[in-house]
Amino acid sequence: QEGTKVPSKRKQNTPIVTSDLLHKNLLKSERKNWNKIFPTYKAMTKRIKEKLEELHNMYTLNSGSPRMRFGENVYFEENGCIFLAKADDGEGNAEILFSVEDLGFSDAFIQRVRISPDQRYMAISLKSENSEEAICIIMKFGNHLVVEKVIPSVFSFEWAANDVLYYTTQKNLKCQNVFMATFTYQKHTKLVYTEQDARFFVDLYCTKDRRFLTINCNSKTTSEVWLVDCRHPLESPSLVQARTTGVIYHIEHRKDQLYILTTYGEPAEYKAILTDNYIHRINSDTYCTSYRNRKLMKAPVASSGKENWQLVYALENKTKLVDFEMFSDDCIMFLKNAGHLYLNAISFVSHSVQSIKLPTWACEFELESHPEHTTSTCYFQLSSPVHPPKRFAYSFKENNLIEQAVQEVPIITNCHTTRLLAKSKDETLVPITVFHNKNSKELHRRPLLVHVYGAYGIDLNMRFKEEKLMLIEEGWILAYCHVRGGGEQGLSWHRDGCRHNKLKGLHDLRACITLLHQRGFSQPSHTALAAASAGGVLAGALCNTDPALIRAMVLQAPFVDVLNTMMKTHLPLTIEEQEEWGNPLEDEKCMKYIKSYCPYQNIKPQCYPSVFITAYENDERIPLTGILQYAQKLRKAALDHTSRTNKKGNWIPNIILDVQASGSHCDSSWEHSLNE
Repeated sequence: QEGTKVPSKRKQNTPIVTSDLLHKNLLKSERKNWNKIFPTYKAMTKRIKEKLEELHNMYTLNSGSPRMRFGENVYFEENGCIFLAKADDGEGNAEILFSVEDLGFSDAFIQRVRISPDQRYMAISLKSENSEEAICIIMKFGNHLVVEKVIPSVFSFEWAANDVLYYTTQKNLKCQNVFMATFTYQKHTKLVYTEQDARFFVDLYCTKDRRFLTINCNSKTTSEVWLVDCRHPLESPSLVQARTTGVIYHIEHRKDQLYILTTYGEPAEYKAILTDNYIHRINSDTYCTSYRNRKLMKAPVASSGKENWQLVYALENKTKLVDFEMFSDDCIMFLKNAGHLYLNAISFVSHSVQSIKLPTWACEFELESHPEHTTSTCYFQLSSPVHPPKRFAYSFKENNLIEQAVQEVPIITNCHTTRLLAKSKDETLVPITVFHNKNSKELHRRPLLVHVYGAYGIDLNMRFKEEKLMLIEEGWILAYCHVRGGGEQGLSWHRDGCRHNKLKGLHDLRACITLLHQRGFSQPSHTALAAASAGGVLAGALCNTDPALIRAMVLQAPFVDVLNTMMKTHLPLTIEEQEEWGNPLEDEKCMKYIKSYCPYQNIKPQCYPSVFITAYENDERIPLTGILQYAQKLRKAALDHTSRTNKKGNWIPNIILDVQASGSHCDSSWEHSLNE
């Protein structure tokens, strides 16, 4: 009631104030430490920056970005500009339609582009370095380019018709609402779907023939799809199959049949991935759907329930479906088996399968946009960490692979690719991909950079990076450990490395590094370990259990305080993350298990490797406080060990934390990543 005195809460608030003050003091201390250390690296930084710029100009700028083909028109994006070229005219005569700067967003980069079927409208999303959320701008083509609509906080969007756009909005790292906007004479916007379950993330996709727009609701283990008929885009969506725990599926369409990639039935190796808390996002940590299935099934549009699903094609055991593209009479599957990449072309006319093994060096695919599903050629790019994207085409008529030599890109000839299998603690064989310079002598004396991730059923990021090629040229060895918890060998590979199996990923990593040294690839005193985001869990755990295996560790926005983070349900991602890490609040066994491997919880006085950590002050996914406390505790443990042993010539590791005021957890622009 009015006039009632409110009891003082001051004592209860004291811990919060103290925690905030501790955070500020730690941040101030780390910045002071960084400012003192950074000048010692200036000369090295200058040399590396110049070399990376040289490689970027030589390879990345020449390799080109994916093309969007609409009949005679080819659209593509480069350096913040959208270009239009004629297919038969060559891209040297391409016309610049607009640039990011023209729109008044000089500090943003283009994340996604969608063109309406009649090419009258283009929708693009722009994202700045410091924000998780993107802004969507819809433009109308004509004598002059006109901005029709600006929509804030958009994640995914697709054209259902010439003038009907569906889009999802993002709030607190969640996408749960789907809207429809029309651009006819009577413009209006309408909410068409709301997801009620906090574990589920919603995104949009158009089937290849543009017959349906799909509303995809995915948790890490379960999915549900709703269809919008693109012939009647204003009508309400219809349900394909109600969500069933453990069943994940993805929809394509051809000739009144739904083609369904699914985990339904046994065995299954398909998974819709919510990448690292919905990050590592298609070309950018954005939400992507990644395939882990062994089944392609089909059902009539009119009766799409799973009781009507019929098997079309099943993959071999331990073969992973990386990507999938549907055409009018064929479909293309990009597969991974024992580290090698394959292309399978399935003909729905002749009921035959053509399989082609792709080049040994290839580690990543990227399909180019094919709006015309009747085309007879599929275009895509292949790359590796040390091989810039190279364009290829597969011809359905000729059943052959054609290397596209559009630009003159220097060929990488001095890099050797090796694939190994390490035997883990339970005798599981763990794949390793190794790159090194063919001309390197005495490999056991060469420095080695080991990469690990092992979470969310996601493969290690093996896209081309200028800094990886630079290391190869300077005599380094690069190794990628495809440990359990990742997705390299399908759904079971992920399942064997998450929740109560997380330690298996640690055992795998230890086995991989040990085998590399045994095979003559470097030695512990010349070995560094690199990880980002959730990969920090296994890297940080190994640093505690086997510090003698490595000399240095490099972490980017690392997840190093699993236990405390999973205890805080007010954080935006904690609830959905329980499917990956477990729920320590309700399960005491889970709490003890997380505590047994959590990097922060297991720091102790011992001889640690040197550690370099990059963190972002405004990171919404990985709380900065946990990283600050981890760095402080690690530094104290290393110094305690040195003072206790008190041996002459004791090595004191560098524990360096660079907290960047700008930037975010997502992939960033070339300029920002270069500075970093």
